[in-house]
Amino acid sequence: MSNEQKALQDIRNAVGTEVGEYSVDEFISHHLEELPSSYWKAKTGFEVPETHQVIGLLILRSKWDDEEVYDFTLPDEVTDYVISVKYDDSGVLEDIDMES
Repeated sequence: MSNEQKALQDIRNAVGTEVGEYSVDEFISHHLEELPSSYWKAKTGFEVPETHQVIGLLILRSKWDDEEVYDFTLPDEVTDYVISVKYDDSGVLEDIDMES
C-alpha cells in the first residue's frame, strides 16, 4: 500500500470518530450542503451520495515534501478546502484536519 493509499484509508477510518468529527465528517457535510446536486449526480450517479462515495472522489491536491502531509480535495476545483492527513517521522498518523 502506498503512502497515498494509507492516507485515504486513514480518512475512511476516521469517519464517525472523534478524529473525523471536525475533519472528514465536517468536510463531507459542508460540501453536501454547498455543492449542487448536479455535481454529485455527475460524479457519483446520486444527487445525495453516501459518505464512502464522497471519499471515493477525493484526489491528492498536494504532498508536502518537507513533511509526511497529504492534502486531498474534490475534483474539478470546486472547493478550496482540503482534508489534510499528517504523519510523524515514523509514519504514525498524527492528525487529520479540514483546512482551507
